[in-house]
Amino acid sequence: MVANILLVEDEPAIQELLAFNVTQCGYRPIQAGDADTAMALINRALPDLILLDWMLPGTSGIELARRLRADQRTQNIPIIMLTARTDERDKVMGLESGADDYITKPFSPRELMARIRAVLRRRTPQMTDEVVKVEGVELSPVTHRVTAKGVHIDLGPTEFRLLHFFMTHVERVYSRAQLLDQVWGDHVFVEERTVDVHIRRLRQALEPFGLDSLVQTVRGSGYRFSRS
Repeated sequence: MVANILLVEDEPAIQELLAFNVTQCGYRPIQAGDADTAMALINRALPDLILLDWMLPGTSGIELARRLRADQRTQNIPIIMLTARTDERDKVMGLESGADDYITKPFSPRELMARIRAVLRRRTPQMTDEVVKVEGVELSPVTHRVTAKGVHIDLGPTEFRLLHFFMTHVERVYSRAQLLDQVWGDHVFVEERTVDVHIRRLRQALEPFGLDSLVQTVRGSGYRFSRS
């Protein structure tokens, strides 16, 4: 899955530099020059991570971060704060506002990309390119291949995304609504029962290998991917 990264930066040169480096790393940049534009984009579709400049015209990055953390829909979006402020108190303020990480300007693109990968790996592991292995199932986001006990499995794109999400969130229970938000996206409006259809297809693909029991139904709650 390609991560969508929202770049909230009012300096055009820095914004373009960020967009270039994000693209080079295989992510999809979404650009905004102020907090109002950023909120309009977020309301349309949730990004997977936000690079947020502290000093924005109008609403500051700190205020925007606090607003996002106070809203249930946006409270879990990873945020990396970008700022020229180097004082320790400013760093503490940035982190206390809800930022997951804090990087000062000027910064090296290599360091920034490493920070992005680290935050995504920690907060949204399904957005990384790392190969995932669980109970004989191996999934590669880069090659879009899945094997079970060394044998290739053909999966549709939705089943692939669903399996990737499950394998990076083992033993956690997710409701149908949560799976729709995480796998389909919160801007896609489909029936919750659609999840059941794709769960059934995923189980059917794993069944010949005796691995369909990895996808468990939790009565009254949703689904869980559990080690045997």
